[in-house]
Amino acid sequence: MAPFLAYEDKGTEASRVPLVLIHGHPFDRTMWVPQIAAFSPARRVIAPDLRGYGASPVVPGSTPLAAFAEDIAGLLDGLGVGEFVLGGLSMGGQIVMECYRQFPDRIRGLVLADTFPAAETPEGRKARNDMADRLLREGMRGYADEVLHKMVAPYADAEVAAHVHRMMTAAPPEGAAAALRGRAERPDYRELLTRVTVPALVVVGADDTYTSVRDAEAMHAALPDSTLRVIESSAHLPNLERPAEFNRALSAFLARVDG
Repeated sequence: MAPFLAYEDKGTEASRVPLVLIHGHPFDRTMWVPQIAAFSPARRVIAPDLRGYGASPVVPGSTPLAAFAEDIAGLLDGLGVGEFVLGGLSMGGQIVMECYRQFPDRIRGLVLADTFPAAETPEGRKARNDMADRLLREGMRGYADEVLHKMVAPYADAEVAAHVHRMMTAAPPEGAAAALRGRAERPDYRELLTRVTVPALVVVGADDTYTSVRDAEAMHAALPDSTLRVIESSAHLPNLERPAEFNRALSAFLARVDG
């Protein structure tokens, strides 16, 4: 049974397609604050805390992407949301792909930000499981200190960097570790992307070292109907580092989906 997810639900405009936003690891729904503020005046915007993160229940062990997707479907059922545009960043983007695999008929458009569709390599599986062990042993702070300037560029606004660091250090280690173990076993979504029948927006930070511009270009090439936007002067979190540019790309895409 899906845990009850904490979530933000802003805006009520019924004539536009609702926007659902899925955060990455190890963050929470506050990573979407600039997008909720920008888009909720004109449409309904829903941003959950995934299980194991933020104010949602912590489920230890291993959380596969399929479980995250089932949680999203259950939440939206409970909120009476039938069709929607689904966006996610990094792990959130992989959850978006899994949602499209499970319930494509509900999704009117995909937003895939700073993410990639391939299955994990053997080395990657080991690294994720080793990191899960480390987070359970040491907590989040050391990891957060190490990766902060890969998540956001070293030149990012200090307040943005502080927000990202706060999200990472606040993440429950058990939830983050469970997500890492589940993500290590994720399927390969590359073939799925070639069968997507709705419009897609692919976004990436120009200086992202986790998911490169080349990864984004490959997704753009695989998707039958997609737009690619590279956000200059940003790393792995362009929605926070360069919110005006990210929101412009998202706004143009949503206008097209609203059609």
